[in-house]
Amino acid sequence: MRLGGPVVFNDPEEWVREHRRFGYTAASCPEHLTLDQSEEIEVYRRAAAAAGLIIAEAGAWSNPLSSNESTRKSAIAYCQQQLALAEEIGAQCCVNITGSRGEKFDGPDPNNFSNETFQLIVDSVREIIDAVKPKRTFYTLETMPWIFPSSADEYVRLIQAIDRPEFAVHLDPVNMVNSPQMYYNTTDLLTECFNKLGPYIKCCHAKDILLSDKLTVHLSEVRPGLGILDYHHFLKLLRAQNREIPLMIEHLESAEEYQLAAKYILGIENQL
Repeated sequence: MRLGGPVVFNDPEEWVREHRRFGYTAASCPEHLTLDQSEEIEVYRRAAAAAGLIIAEAGAWSNPLSSNESTRKSAIAYCQQQLALAEEIGAQCCVNITGSRGEKFDGPDPNNFSNETFQLIVDSVREIIDAVKPKRTFYTLETMPWIFPSSADEYVRLIQAIDRPEFAVHLDPVNMVNSPQMYYNTTDLLTECFNKLGPYIKCCHAKDILLSDKLTVHLSEVRPGLGILDYHHFLKLLRAQNREIPLMIEHLESAEEYQLAAKYILGIENQL
């Protein structure tokens, strides 16, 4: 397992030093980098290689499904740029969500699960990949609770429909827990995901989820170790892939929270 998470830094040396301080062996592509900074990209790529860091992902957070055509076209162009950046810096993948047909790029909408939206996802991903034609990285979609792909079967359907070898999987199992039934069966959920998607998984996100007893249903994202996700099983399944799949901690509020999350996950890894 290659664990990673966000760090605060000012230069490549501090970037490497902070990852080592947290016990990370995977890093995200620095957010300030853009495709036109070839020299700086190479500096960070070499710094990562010298330190034994895998660059896990370059984010392309945007809405290629926007009902606003200008927004949609800008998002596709941005995804193409970020996929090219991931290729140049040697990241495992470029990651985005599929987007949303609503106002919020990562929010719910009644049209998100329509056949038309599914086809728009297929067309958008093809347009992104075909413009870049990456050789060593992949374009991936993070699983989400209220847009395709929200299940392993939906992801398999997308893989088949998109039909591009450069398309792969970014697994966030917490984002797939969208009911009490799923909440109490995360072991089975993880098993299904790895059975159906294992060879395609290029990166994973690490967080946790907690169900409250407040009506009707309230599921809250929490720090790894404070929820119900079966991390023992998660890490076993990652190890069983026999390749280096980064696991990236996200969405915490402080360095102390990230340290606690890393300690929890690495503690389980050391028990396996």
